Amino acid sequence: MTNLNAETGPKRLELLRELLPTAKVMALLVNPTSPTIAETLSRELQAAAPILGLQLHRLQASNEREIDDAFASLVRLRASALVISPDVYFNSRSGQLASLALRQAMPAIYQFRAFAAAGGLMSYGGDLTESYRHVGLYAGRILKGAKPADLPVYQATKVELIINLKTAKALGLEIPSTLLARADEVIE
Repeated sequence: MTNLNAETGPKRLELLRELLPTAKVMALLVNPTSPTIAETLSRELQAAAPILGLQLHRLQASNEREIDDAFASLVRLRASALVISPDVYFNSRSGQLASLALRQAMPAIYQFRAFAAAGGLMSYGGDLTESYRHVGLYAGRILKGAKPADLPVYQATKVELIINLKTAKALGLEIPSTLLARADEVIE
């Protein structure tokens, strides 16, 4: 089973650009202890940034102090928005990341719905409910005797855009109607 990670990264940057069309500088937060994801996503977003007319700064964090330092540096960098890399450590910190983004008045986007549900502005990525359903189907097939090596790798295909309007209002942002129309869920 594989989920859409770095593949949806440039789209997250594009969604922030759509929300903030006059922005010139954005940032990407990665976990250096997950080098494959960090490097792949950094490379993808660094390639997309100039096409969108953006300068992109890469910030790194792998513990709470480094997360706090990264958010503090956003002001110094004059970043208008933040893309948070999909990472197991960051997944467990959705609430903290959402709270810091709101406190710093920083529009941020993450891969998973849990971030927007915890108060983050937006999430865009693979639908975990769909992925978990397929995990259950595969577990059932294995319990009925299928060999795991004989099962094909499942790649999630459904992506979802979640927008938190309460957070947008707190940040003083007007979400464009074109973005709202594409949202799979709007949290009010």
